[in-house]
Amino acid sequence: MGRNVVDGVAGIGDMDQAVSRLPDEVQVALTDIAEAAREGLLALSVTTGLAVLAEMMETERSVLCGPIHAKDPDRVATRGGTTPTSVVLGGRRVSIRRPRAQRTDGSGEVESETFAVMNDSDLLGAVTMNRMLAGLATRRYPAGNEPVGEKVEASSSSMSKSSVSRRFVAGTRKALDELLGRDLSDLEVAVLMVDGVEFAGSCCVVAMVITTDGTKVPVGLRQGDTENGTVVKALLADLVERGLDASGGLLVVIDGAKALRSAVKSVFGDLAVIARCQLHKRRNVRDHLPKTEQARIDARLAAAFNHPDPDQGLANARTLATEVERSWPDAASSIREGLEEMFTVRRLGVEGTLLRTLMSTNPIESMISIARDTSGNVKRWRDDGDMRRRWCAAGMLAAEKQFRRVKGYRQMPALVTQLRHHAETVTGIRQPENNELAA
Repeated sequence: MGRNVVDGVAGIGDMDQAVSRLPDEVQVALTDIAEAAREGLLALSVTTGLAVLAEMMETERSVLCGPIHAKDPDRVATRGGTTPTSVVLGGRRVSIRRPRAQRTDGSGEVESETFAVMNDSDLLGAVTMNRMLAGLATRRYPAGNEPVGEKVEASSSSMSKSSVSRRFVAGTRKALDELLGRDLSDLEVAVLMVDGVEFAGSCCVVAMVITTDGTKVPVGLRQGDTENGTVVKALLADLVERGLDASGGLLVVIDGAKALRSAVKSVFGDLAVIARCQLHKRRNVRDHLPKTEQARIDARLAAAFNHPDPDQGLANARTLATEVERSWPDAASSIREGLEEMFTVRRLGVEGTLLRTLMSTNPIESMISIARDTSGNVKRWRDDGDMRRRWCAAGMLAAEKQFRRVKGYRQMPALVTQLRHHAETVTGIRQPENNELAA
């Protein structure tokens, strides 16, 4: 068995002698394949694939024109030779010759459906987007291409730094348009999270929703920060205009910015139940304390936030604020600011894993982290905001591909029920139950 394997490998080197006994057309094809085989299996596959593509295009032309030299009065086109062109192969364009066929009625050339599929520029753009978002720099783009053989590589194009950059700009602009144009009317939204992400000293406000089944969906962004009420209000109003429905109640988890809270109430009114991120609050309080006291005060604040009885937890946090006020009044003010909203999720009856998930903005921050990582190789940011918005949108959509449902999603029906009851209290209108929604 070992000898057969060795003979098989050696046979590639002896193929020229065997090929010489075959017809000329077969000799040419097999010689090309033999050369590609010496360069590796992938190069062999590419060469074979291009040969199959040529045969498919020629077969398609024969259907239109009939056999070569045949006088077919019913044919709809006549052969017109071949023309040099290219098709998409991985992250490059590869030169081929495309068979041409002219319509017999003089109306012009027949488009090859086979060629149209292989020439789809969207495929090339998608490859470029994936590689750039994965951290491959434009100058290193060719290094990410698979080996296809010297002959095919020599005829390749669309791999220059400028052409890659143009495709990426087009791709990120498309991602931005897709994100900002999403129809939200079909989403059954239970939770909205809003937070800020910084790109090269400039901030973008981003929004993500969690549907009633625990699915995370990026829905919008604006250039600005969460302290800018005008920016945040415009973002939220746009979500409503695109179909975001808060009539059944909406839990909005924010980082604690006053402008953000004001904008939420302005757009959604009392239908929105606001919860503040406990991790943001704890970090803010620590920043007002000396290092020697940070761990002790933080542990007590965390214990208050995690008390199973929200009323007792609130009382404990207020007691802590009173204790630290004399020595560190700014820390006390930070504890008291928006304190009741630290216990919103627990007051809604949410427990277990879902409670831990929704007591912070971690779900949206994980998306922000991925969006920021995708731009890690950017060396020069242009002054205009378009570049930052495009990169941010592309990163958000790239993160969405990695999303799983939120931790504790099986507990979402309980949250939805509480939000429905809240909406009934606010509006006086009975809300459908979960089983009615499913029906």
